[in-house]
Amino acid sequence: MFKPPQMFSVLGIPVHVMSNYPGWLLECLQHSIGTHVVTLNAEMTMQAERNQALAQVIQNAELVIPDGAGVVLYLRWLFWQKVQRCPGIELSESLLQQIGQQQPDTKLFFYGGTPGVVAQAAEFWQQQIPKLNIVGTNSGYHTPEEEELLKQRLTELQPQLIFVGLGVPRQELWIAQNRHLCPQAIWIGVGGSFDIWSGIKTRAPAWLGNNNLEWLYRLYQEPWRWRRMLALPEFVVKAFIYRLTARGAI
Repeated sequence: MFKPPQMFSVLGIPVHVMSNYPGWLLECLQHSIGTHVVTLNAEMTMQAERNQALAQVIQNAELVIPDGAGVVLYLRWLFWQKVQRCPGIELSESLLQQIGQQQPDTKLFFYGGTPGVVAQAAEFWQQQIPKLNIVGTNSGYHTPEEEELLKQRLTELQPQLIFVGLGVPRQELWIAQNRHLCPQAIWIGVGGSFDIWSGIKTRAPAWLGNNNLEWLYRLYQEPWRWRRMLALPEFVVKAFIYRLTARGAI
């Protein structure tokens, strides 16, 4: 069996470091190993400090990737790791591309986003990679009765790769509560990826991402997020304290 990824701690929250996340997940698919993937950034780390349920879900996840620039810089600064940022949207896109080439029979399901958007996102990928086997979509807006029907669909379909775009922490908690429905699936919380794939929103220019400033572009697009962005300076302060006290190893 393949090696488990190396694990470090970011303010007490685990994060896994490896050179090939998509390849590792493709092996999980081949061996039918159920996996919850968490895309960790500074904001989620701060949320986990205040939300014990979220912290426990991240602790239990099989793969926690360094999605945010703050997490990456923390690992480089404290642990001297040559780690590269792995945005969740890029991991998901790489998986879809490789599945289309290597495992086109893999059953995919997209859940989340506003009505119509998730279907547009699925249609985009179906056009990009016609061989993809997208067996279903469902928006994140529904009644409790409709959610029960969604769970029945998942149980019947047994998709092997499930993207959940409900936002943090709702998507992480939902996955943890419902992954038993498809125990051999890979579940990934993809945040606002459906909006980007559907064309509703755009990603930051590459030069911003390369300079760890993608958060600034997101704030430009969604100025209402400014309160949430306060988690970033808080993260920096706590990281500095952890560095001085030499804490952080798992």
